[in-house]
Amino acid sequence: MSAQDDALRRLLSGDKRFVAGKSEEPHGAAIIERRHTLAKDQKPFAVIVSCSDSRVPPELVFDVTLGDLFVVRTAGEVVDAVGLGSIEYAIEHLGTRLVVVLGHQRCGAVSAAVSGGTETGDIPDVLKAIMRAVEETKGQSGDPIDNAVRANARDIAKRLQTGGPIIPPLVRTGEVKIVAAYYSLDTGQVELLK
Repeated sequence: MSAQDDALRRLLSGDKRFVAGKSEEPHGAAIIERRHTLAKDQKPFAVIVSCSDSRVPPELVFDVTLGDLFVVRTAGEVVDAVGLGSIEYAIEHLGTRLVVVLGHQRCGAVSAAVSGGTETGDIPDVLKAIMRAVEETKGQSGDPIDNAVRANARDIAKRLQTGGPIIPPLVRTGEVKIVAAYYSLDTGQVELLK
C-alpha cells in the first residue's frame, strides 16, 4: 500500500469511528454529541485566521470544540479575496464578532520569504504576500523570521480592519474586534500583539 493510500485509509477510518460514535479522542463522546447539536446551525464565537501548519490547530491551541471557531487557514495566514470573503461571511451571516490573526513561531512560509527562496507553482504568490512584513522588519534586532512572523500577523489584522465594505464599518463602531497574535510552538502560549 502506498503512503498516499495509507493516509487516505487513516482519514476514512477516523471518519467511520466519528460517524459510529466511537471516536478515539479523549473527548470523542462529547464531540460526537456536539456534532449532532450543530448539524442544523452554527454560531462560532471567533474567527481564527491562521497558518495551515499542522502544528497549529486552532481548536486545540485554544482548547475549544466543534462549532466554536470559524477557521480560515492558509500558508503564512495569507488572506486573499476568498479568505476575506470567508471572514466576511462569518461576521455578516454567523454573527461572529472577534477575529484573531494567529502567526506562529518558526513559520515555514515566512522563513521562505525571509530567505528569498525560489519556489515554483503558486507558492511564490504566498511568499509575495508575506514580503511586506519581511521588508518592514529588515535590519531589526532579534530573529528575522520571528520579527517577520509578528509583523505579518499585525499587517494582516490591520488590512482586515481597513479593507473591504463589510468589516471596517463594524470595527469603527466597535461591533467587531480584530487582533493579531503569536503562537509559540515551544511553550504553546498565545501572545496578543500590539
